Parts: sequence; C-alpha cells; structure tokens
Amino acid sequence: MLVTGSAKRIGAAIVRAAHHAGYRVIIHALSSQSEAYRLADTLNQTRPDSAAVLIADLAVIEDSDALQGFVQDALSPFGQIDVLVHNASRFYPTAMGTITHSAWNELMLTNAKAPLLLSQALLPYLQAVHGCIISVLDIHADDRPFVGYSVYNMAKSAHRTMVQSLALELAPTVRVNGIAPGVNVLPDPHSDQAISNAQQAAIVNSIPMQRIGTPDDIADCVLYLARASYITGEVIAVDGGRSLTLAGGHMSV
Repeated sequence: MLVTGSAKRIGAAIVRAAHHAGYRVIIHALSSQSEAYRLADTLNQTRPDSAAVLIADLAVIEDSDALQGFVQDALSPFGQIDVLVHNASRFYPTAMGTITHSAWNELMLTNAKAPLLLSQALLPYLQAVHGCIISVLDIHADDRPFVGYSVYNMAKSAHRTMVQSLALELAPTVRVNGIAPGVNVLPDPHSDQAISNAQQAAIVNSIPMQRIGTPDDIADCVLYLARASYITGEVIAVDGGRSLTLAGGHMSV
C-alpha cells in the first residue's frame, strides 16, 4: 500500500493500520521526512523489510521524466502496488480578494491534479494485481463548502468527481472509492488554523455522535474499502453523522 502524505496524522494512522493488517507499506512524505523515517523504523522493527519511505514533491507530476522516477521509486521496495491511497492535501483559506495563482496551483495540485496523474502513472501496476485506489476527500466537497475556502472546496470537489469518473472507466479491473472525513483531526494548536476550546465544544455539539473523530476511524474505512471487492465509485462519510446536519459554513460551527 502506497499512502501519500503519510508521515503524520491521518496518513500515518492509515499506514499503521495497514501494516498491522499485513500490508507492506510505502510512506510518502516531503517536509516531514524525519517523522516518515521514524515511522518506518518502528514498523520494520515489528516486521523486517515491511515499510519503506518515498520522499518526493507531488509536483513531480508536472514533468514526465520526474513522474516516471516517482513510479520507479514507488515500485522499487516491494515490486508492486496493490492499493494506492491519495491522502496528501494542502488546506488553508482563500477568501475572495486574496486568491493568488500560487494558492490556486498548490491547492489544485495536491487535492486534484496529483491524485489524477499519479493514478494514471500507476495504473498499469494496479491493473496487473486487480488493485484499488482510495481517496481521502472531505464532507465539504459535496454541496457543503467552507466559507472562505473556495479554492480548496473546488479542488476537493474535483477529486470527488475523479473518484466517480475513474470508478466507471477502470472497472472491473481496478476499484476506485473515496472516504469523506468530517472532523477527524483538529488543527495544530500552534498553527494559524488553531481553534479555541469554545469552538471545539461547538463542533462537538454539531456532531450527532457527540465526539471528534480520530485518524483511526479513517484508517479502518481504508482497510474496509481495500478488501470490499464489490464496491466501487462510493464515497463513505466518516463524520459521526455531521454531514446530516451540516449546511456548509465556517469550520467552527
């Protein structure tokens, strides 16, 4: 299993769960290299030669030679890819009046363009093993946009449509599904996206299950979809029921 953006948080939870389930895992990272190598070392101590690290900027998709290098680096550790998980994502606000070409390019690349072109580049290897593609999306990509995050919303919506389009195009050889988290990871308390205790309480109150989700909730769903041989083109919300009551709006409500 290759998981993009998997050195920390949800990606790392997916890697750990997959490894525990018997997968050999490829941990992709760019800026979180030390975390990626620490995670791989921990997993390899449990089961030797079962975890590898792939350091790459997803902008490799912009150059055909660099993209082929990424593919070869992904195949090198274990010789095959059975499951490709698109987890890497950039997330930040782009309020009207502040949108730049740089923000557009970065958010679209990580959340839409890279998943499509990586899927295409790895497709022959996924087809050879009747593998699957799983995309980590967002409940806000389905008619419930964040206010002030228009570029992110557009990119995740494009990614969601990719899941459904490729599910049709690649069946029956390769299955393609998505997972739409709700609030499964809170922003880093030291980041510019940090939220207050009052905001956290308001979020919990808006979730029917009355709790913040966890990265492990997403990882469990990834493992389910990886083995669900008769499911393709589906997007499963893992949000504690929040999407049933959410009409769009700010992160903190």
